[in-house]
Amino acid sequence: QVQLVESGGGLVQVGGSLRLSCAASGRPFNNYHMGWFRQAPGKDREFVARINWRGDSTNYADSVKGRFTISRDNAKNTGSLQMNSLKPEDTGVYYCAAALYPTSYVVTTSYNYWGRGTQVTVSA
Repeated sequence: QVQLVESGGGLVQVGGSLRLSCAASGRPFNNYHMGWFRQAPGKDREFVARINWRGDSTNYADSVKGRFTISRDNAKNTGSLQMNSLKPEDTGVYYCAAALYPTSYVVTTSYNYWGRGTQVTVSA
């Protein structure tokens, strides 16, 4: 089993930056691929970024490419999402998720474990 806890969300103005963290416990963190998803009020949860177990392969949604960077430190059992040049449409609850063998890293059903989320609000 893996437990995930997100932190680092908050209120930021357009063009600002935030760094989200995902702390993992339980099962060894390096066994899992890790993804970040976000959900705006009244909207479906959408894929943001993914990183493989070794940290040498990443994928991003087109909407965040060039602005967000996903990373992980397996020695510290943590993952991060650096968010730069933030836009109002980036607003939402951000979730960290983990999967052993994701069928498709862009869909929520591929992930076995989820954090409870952290709120990110970008004001214009």
